Amino acid sequence: MTRSATICALASGPPPAALATVRVSGPLCRDLAIRHLVRGLPTPRRAVVDRVTDGSGEILDEVLAVFMPGPASFTGEDVLEVSLHGGSVIVERVLEAFCQSGARLAGRGEFTRRAFEAGRLDLTRAEAIADLIDAETRAQHDQALQQFDGALGRLYQGWHAKLVDLLAWLEASIDFPDEEDAPDQVASPVLAGLDGLMDEFTDALEDGRINERIRDGFRVAILGAPNSGKSTLLNLLAGREAAIVTDIPGTTRDVVEIRMVLGGFLVWLMDTAGLRDTTDRVEAEGIRRARRAADEADVRIWLYDIATGFGHSDLVQPGDLVVANKVDLCPGATVSRETLRVSAASGDGVSDLVDRLTNAIKGIGAAAPAPVLTRARHRQGLSQAMEELGAARALLQAEGGAELIAEHVRRSARALAGLTGAIDTEAVLGAVFSSFCIGK
Repeated sequence: MTRSATICALASGPPPAALATVRVSGPLCRDLAIRHLVRGLPTPRRAVVDRVTDGSGEILDEVLAVFMPGPASFTGEDVLEVSLHGGSVIVERVLEAFCQSGARLAGRGEFTRRAFEAGRLDLTRAEAIADLIDAETRAQHDQALQQFDGALGRLYQGWHAKLVDLLAWLEASIDFPDEEDAPDQVASPVLAGLDGLMDEFTDALEDGRINERIRDGFRVAILGAPNSGKSTLLNLLAGREAAIVTDIPGTTRDVVEIRMVLGGFLVWLMDTAGLRDTTDRVEAEGIRRARRAADEADVRIWLYDIATGFGHSDLVQPGDLVVANKVDLCPGATVSRETLRVSAASGDGVSDLVDRLTNAIKGIGAAAPAPVLTRARHRQGLSQAMEELGAARALLQAEGGAELIAEHVRRSARALAGLTGAIDTEAVLGAVFSSFCIGK
């Protein structure tokens, strides 16, 4: 990515569509407007009805053009946006015309990366833009919007500022080593500052990964014995034949997943292999995966055949849902008050199950703290910062040298700065912006 180059791309959805927007950013924006718009360079920040040409005078479309001179633009550069009729040929010819006049097609996330490099937004807000675009649920949208508003960046920057203050105390003790009371005056506030930050980091790291679940989806595992109706229930909730259903025990050998939206949250519903003792190596592997899915699930549904009884009551944990299936075949059978009665074959009682499951997911989601750790990158960076603070605290208590303590605090500050992009590496930036769509 060369910042001096002028880039262009379709910034709206793929054609055909009612409208399409082509975005251009870079030093050639003014020249492209003069060359390809009949009325020339638009008045800055005013939408102008015009016609776009191929450069030789042939009209390609009637458009609405807006010119935004830098640095007061999204990328910090001159930006031209042209709204076209959304036909694929129109978009193709306009992009071709701009490229023939010196622009090039943008790469993934290149516009947003330029905004980041120009200081228009930090890395957390850049990630929030991608999350806003990808949001499939209201919870994902709300979380991304809060992060885009700068809440996450401000939190990281606040922690970083506290670390800088601690470094100032440590540097003072290094600069004035002959002062008799300097170590005592420094040790107490630094230790208090380290303890306070470590408590805050611990709270953030022990959040149950709820924010990451909101972004990536909560996991719900359907568990039970073979032939209890797990696959039938999954298919009913999916509205399609996602899993194979037979009366042969052990039919399901692997975890089958479907995506759902419940209560505004993305949910992955997992059908698993029936739990039982077996000598079949393939089925045993399926059962191992079922147990792993149970361990990773946010909510577990224990489904059993009401005619044969529930054989896994010893595995039920608080928050699990116990569901008696096939009640249409045994209408007189009784169950405990907490157990739900359903028929996966007919659908009876399933709406109550969905309501209970939705409430469970909403309860977990409601406990989410302000968007601190929404990505694995954030968790890794904060864990590294926490590790360095722990090393600094241990040295301080052992009356180690201020230089070594300061180095650990400095490394912790660098880890936090990397989360906002204040200190970055090309590998991190490449990983972040490669997930963006072209044109953003």
